[in-house]
Amino acid sequence: MRALRPIWLMVPLLNMAQQILLKQSAIDADRAGGTWLVDILSSHWFLAAIVAEIVCFAIWMTVLSELDLSKAFPLSAISYVLIMGVAWIVFDEPLPLLRLAGSLLILAGVWLIATASRPAG
Repeated sequence: MRALRPIWLMVPLLNMAQQILLKQSAIDADRAGGTWLVDILSSHWFLAAIVAEIVCFAIWMTVLSELDLSKAFPLSAISYVLIMGVAWIVFDEPLPLLRLAGSLLILAGVWLIATASRPAG
């Protein structure tokens, strides 16, 4: 079994960054009141989201080459929890107790998958 490499943690962090950047570009485009698509495509937030996605893709390809897909994919689920927390802090989005409980279940599931050993045979 491969040990978790620190660079792999960039996948959920970059996924989170990308979503926050896309949200900000959508907010700015809505405020601009012009042509929505043109406003989005010319947004520096949108361009930063594209860069985050490209870097994340490169790291993700490394993760997939070194881990079983069934172990690699749950790593991306950590993004859900990060996005909820950052959206609460940055955009003042609500974070009800049920959503927090769901986040803990996601993290518990990721931990269980990451620490599960292969069956003998």
